[in-house]
Amino acid sequence: MLTIEKVGKRYNKDFWGIKDISLELNSGIIGLLGPNGAGKSTLMRILATISQPTEGRVTWNGSDLAAYPDELRNVLGYLPQDFGVYPNLTAVEFLQYMAAVKGLGGSQVKRRIDEILELLNLNSARKRKIGGYSGGMKQRIGIAQALLNDPKLLIIDEPTVGLDPEERMRFRNLLADLSKERIIIFSTHIVSDIEATADRIIILAKSRLLADETPSQLLKQAEGKVWSTVIPENQLHEARSKWLISGSVRTENGLRVRMVAEGAPTPQAVKVAPDLEDAYLYLRSDFGGTVHE
Repeated sequence: MLTIEKVGKRYNKDFWGIKDISLELNSGIIGLLGPNGAGKSTLMRILATISQPTEGRVTWNGSDLAAYPDELRNVLGYLPQDFGVYPNLTAVEFLQYMAAVKGLGGSQVKRRIDEILELLNLNSARKRKIGGYSGGMKQRIGIAQALLNDPKLLIIDEPTVGLDPEERMRFRNLLADLSKERIIIFSTHIVSDIEATADRIIILAKSRLLADETPSQLLKQAEGKVWSTVIPENQLHEARSKWLISGSVRTENGLRVRMVAEGAPTPQAVKVAPDLEDAYLYLRSDFGGTVHE
């Protein structure tokens, strides 16, 4: 159980990275969603015991992380957004080094490295230098180092940035396989990654908690608020200035656009079932949802 109680982080007199965040997190995949600058990385650094909150507290199974950080660090896996590798090391050499940094030793380390390389489909590349890996393979090495201590809490910050669609799909499938009996907090601003993996979605906006719901609960809030219509392609810019558009597809008759609005944006618009992108935009719009105080 990871408990976050009225946590805030202030960077200067007037700027709060996050403010008044309260959550209780259990096993499964928790998607942390929000625009750049919403406070996602700030929250994750606090949960990873890298940074301490200015106010409030975080507890792991009842232990205050500010006073007893090692209670969590011993069972924590962390993949930051700016994770770097040593390009001249092979996968095995890099994981041996990271195991030593984490204080892991003994004969079980070699066995654990073998297990992880097999799990992440990197066994065939175990003796290749990491500098020659693709972006997706480097991300898998990042996950590998985070799994060395078999963590109960796995924190992953923006892991799919720069990955191609196939690599992103593999990464999402991997998270689903890893989610049994552990908490995985997965931060992104790519809604489709959250939609494909998360059991629970937490949305931050302007440093505060905007929503904490299951995917189905978020979709329900946007029911009856999503519309579809066809417009001439040269009217797209004007349409975006008038309405909140969540997507557009070219057709032989023009652009079929999805609009998020309380009422029909045009006489020809018809209601359609919302997807998570629609629900996210609805919550963040001026007319949908308010920040919890």
